[in-house]
Amino acid sequence: MDGGTARTSVPTNMTSSSLRQIAALAAALVVVSCTGKTNISAQASNASLSNLTLTPAQRQHIHLYAVQTSGYRKTIETTGVVDFDNDRATSMLAPLSGPVTRLLVALGDKVKKGEALAAVDSPDFAAAVGTYHKALASAQTNRRLADLDKDLVQHNGVSQREAAQAETDATNAEADRDAALQALIALNVPAEIIKNIQDGRPVARVEAMIRSPIAGTVVERLITPGQLLEAGTTTCFTVAELSRVWVMAQIFGSDIASIRVGDTAEIVTGIGTETLAGRVDNISALVDPVTRSVSVRVAAENTGGLLKKDMYVRVLITARQESDGLLVPVSSILRDDENLAFIYAQQSDGSFARQHVTLGSRVADQYEIPEGLKAGDQIVVDGGIFVQFMQNQ
Repeated sequence: MDGGTARTSVPTNMTSSSLRQIAALAAALVVVSCTGKTNISAQASNASLSNLTLTPAQRQHIHLYAVQTSGYRKTIETTGVVDFDNDRATSMLAPLSGPVTRLLVALGDKVKKGEALAAVDSPDFAAAVGTYHKALASAQTNRRLADLDKDLVQHNGVSQREAAQAETDATNAEADRDAALQALIALNVPAEIIKNIQDGRPVARVEAMIRSPIAGTVVERLITPGQLLEAGTTTCFTVAELSRVWVMAQIFGSDIASIRVGDTAEIVTGIGTETLAGRVDNISALVDPVTRSVSVRVAAENTGGLLKKDMYVRVLITARQESDGLLVPVSSILRDDENLAFIYAQQSDGSFARQHVTLGSRVADQYEIPEGLKAGDQIVVDGGIFVQFMQNQ
């Protein structure tokens, strides 16, 4: 110790070369701690592989491709979730109150517009029939009285004021009759029952029916026999027309700018090899705050009913707007031990070196390369596996 400063003791037999090696090792450890194991291992792996020079005979096993800028239509691949086409589906609320007496359809049944789905023992139904019956009789009576007063006023049998009041009463009664009729129609009372009431024939007690407002398939049945329904509150059925569905796809980052309403899409279910055609018909104006994605709605033709609600599918959207970029054949892309994409590029001295690239969109049998290549580069498109094997020897 001298002046409170510690000195590090160095063995006298350690050469300057040894000291340099220790310093290099310490520097490497610092780099590892700062940059992470993955990048260092990738750099070490690349550094250990020298460029490969092939003999004329070996070059017969490979084919080269000159990279150049090409125009293409970008294809964006993402995932989506199937949903009903809400323009062709309806969730039905109970139009009346009362207990369910019978269910007339099962899940998956195809129904016509106006077809009965369930029977309900409803006091609302009976009350509506009675109200119409009374309103009809009242309207008929008041109209007869008004017509009679109109005749009497001409012979001074009643005053003009009395005749006017009779006409007002008749008009009001007819308005009540029409309102009661509309209530029956809203409750899907059969036309023959309404006709019997209008003709004055007796009407037997009739079960109220919940009827389908559209033609389609019963995809949800949410009530059971005996369940008490509350008008305007209880959800009973969902009926959907399934020949076309929506696929809600999630688009991220720069891909959002490439998509327009009207772009064509391909839906891949993973069931067999069949794909379904679709078209972008809506792009959300909002970004999901959790996933940071934008929801894109694809209307898809559901041939054979292959697409089911909440099914996960792959979605490939092809932009109508043309882009420019560097495209290389899929066959030129290889993967290293860390699954990073690379190609073999010919160097100025004729040797071949690994060159890591960033993969963009896939366009048919080609990949867009945003980073890692430039126009004019010569790359191996056929025989890359052979070059990799030779380099690893």
